[in-house]
This record gives sequence, structure tokens and C-alpha cells, in this order.
Amino acid sequence: MASSLVLVAAALLALASSWQQAIAYDPSPLQDFCVADKNSPVRVNGFPCKDPMAVTPDDFFNAAMIIDKRRDTNNKVGSNVTNVNVESFPGLNTLGISLARIDYAPLGVNPPHIHPRATELLTVLEGTLYLGFVTSNPNRLFSKVVKKGDVFVFPKAMIHFQMNLDHDKPAAALSSLSSQNPGVITIASAVFGSKPPISDDVLAKAFQVEKKLIDWLQSQFWDTNY
Repeated sequence: MASSLVLVAAALLALASSWQQAIAYDPSPLQDFCVADKNSPVRVNGFPCKDPMAVTPDDFFNAAMIIDKRRDTNNKVGSNVTNVNVESFPGLNTLGISLARIDYAPLGVNPPHIHPRATELLTVLEGTLYLGFVTSNPNRLFSKVVKKGDVFVFPKAMIHFQMNLDHDKPAAALSSLSSQNPGVITIASAVFGSKPPISDDVLAKAFQVEKKLIDWLQSQFWDTNY
């Protein structure tokens, strides 16, 4: 009897564990579609559904000019990310997918960042990129030089980056992401540009440098937008 109870308890724990893992991802749709109603006063984890009878073909369409044009990369890092997610494309709601176009200036960088809710599959549209991701501890780097037509995958929530290796030519890539709203946390701006700022005592100890260097780094991110 006791052994049976142990087995039942173990099974319940396994089910609970798998259920917790499942809800960490975008929920599976429970109907054909759920076009986001961004004007609804209802607050849910995601967006409520637009009345299906009011849905039109345009809700499932996004004009080509959103991602087929090169974007301005005149900024400190030399890159520009154009997102096509549920915020700009309500028809993606509950479908668990989105896109992003990344443009790079010569030697431009898409700085180390994570997508907390998505795996990313990147295809190089033009140029030559050095890219990679870093695993959780013990922090192994997987990197590669990729060219037009090459595809590289960044596992979910891993720190990753890209850099255009050309000194005089722009580059571009198109990414597919496994979430309607992948989110992004840029490591440098999160650490040194958070509001309110992280204590320089904490950061000086973490990076093993003097506080005046931390203060200078923080000053580079105040009022700076990527």
C-alpha cells in the first residue's frame, strides 16, 4: 500500500512538472484564430479576442513595406530591428510566431540580448555576419561566420548577438521567433541602464572593477535608446 502511494505521488509530481513546463510557452489556440483586440478594456495574459464576425482578411495581412525596406542604422550600435509581432500585427495573437528584420551598418552590432519567450531562427538576407549564443553556466560560446542564405538558430532565452563583418557594406537578416510576443532584454542596457539604476556597489563587486568605471558605464545608457 505504501509503495503504491509513493508511485501515485511520483506520478502526480511528474504531471505537475510537465504542466509547469508547458505553460512557460505561448498557450495553444483553443479556436481557429483570436485576432487581438487591443482596444478591449479586458486584461489577460496576452490580448483578448476580437469579435470573430468583425474579423477581415486584413487582420491576417501585413504590408510588404514593413520588412522589405532597409532601415536607418545611424545609432551607437549600428543596427536596427523591425519587429512584426502581435503588437503591430494583431492576427498573430495566440499563433505562437513572429518575425523580425535586422539591418546592420558596416561593422554594426545587434548587441548581446535574450528573448525570454522564444527560440529564434535567423536567415541572412545579405552580407556576412559573425554571430553566436552563450549557454547557461558554465557559459559555453557557440559562434559562426554566416553568409547570405545561411540559417542559424538561437535557443530560447540564450544570450546571443550578431555583428556585420563588412567594413563598407550593410547587411540584413530575417528572423522567425516562436512566440507572438518574444520580448527582448538587451544585456548591457538592462545592467547599466535600468531605471532606477542598479547600485554601483553591486555592479562594482559583480564585475570586480572600481565604482567610477561603473558610474561611467551607467552614464552611457541614461536616456539612450537602442
